[in-house]
Amino acid sequence: MNEWEWNLLEDKDPLEHIEIAGVAVRTGDRVRLRPRSGGDVLDIALSGQIAIIESLEQDYEGQPHVSVVVEQDPGREFGLLRQPGHRFFFSPAEIEPLPPSERTRATIAASPRILVAGIGNIFLGDDGFGVEVVRRLAAANLSESVRIVDFGIRGLDLAYALQDGYETTILIDAFPSGRTPGTVSVVEPDTNALSDATGSFVDPHSMHPLNVLRMAKSMHGALGRVLLVGCEPATLGGEEGHMGLSEPVEAAVDEAVKATEALIRKILDGEPL
Repeated sequence: MNEWEWNLLEDKDPLEHIEIAGVAVRTGDRVRLRPRSGGDVLDIALSGQIAIIESLEQDYEGQPHVSVVVEQDPGREFGLLRQPGHRFFFSPAEIEPLPPSERTRATIAASPRILVAGIGNIFLGDDGFGVEVVRRLAAANLSESVRIVDFGIRGLDLAYALQDGYETTILIDAFPSGRTPGTVSVVEPDTNALSDATGSFVDPHSMHPLNVLRMAKSMHGALGRVLLVGCEPATLGGEEGHMGLSEPVEAAVDEAVKATEALIRKILDGEPL
């Protein structure tokens, strides 16, 4: 199924569940793939693989289709962000439900409550701050309720990710505010005050957090709470740009990691921020 056909499927509301061999399956359930015989090379490669149901769609004739990401795919995160190449559609007849004890093991991991999004361009000096922070956070042993993604300059990807029902999104980015370089601060943008009428365009190859939030809001999804862990940059690379963080911003990375981990703990424990 090509990307154009995917878009047609997604024009209709997703299904809450479907029945396969008398078993009700839902988004987040683990299933085994059984592609039809006579399929292409990809079907042969996916046959027998365990996958997670990303969504249950229906076409214009009301026929159900199952969108899945393969559990062992190293790029599974991109599939859960609805990116082609890591997300596959099958008919219900090509899906085998797993036993109840194995079926829902992936539910929490497939639907985390918190998104931690690293933002920035590593070729523009301190603008790479958010990328470095999430790189270190990814190595930490955090809860399965937290998804950590380096979005870099992929503003459209982040706008779509914000539609996935996270209770809280933590953006991490260089944040010029006139303070001393290396100063880390936590702010909460007023998403209710964002206008979705103007300035909502997002360049696929750049990232401006407020424009991303405007675009996400214009999609009419529930943004949830949004927090920004920002750091005052010393340099954004100048006209020619350069890689590497300045000394004060490099020194602030550990502080930002600790601040983000503290936010995550408070959110999961239900404590006020």
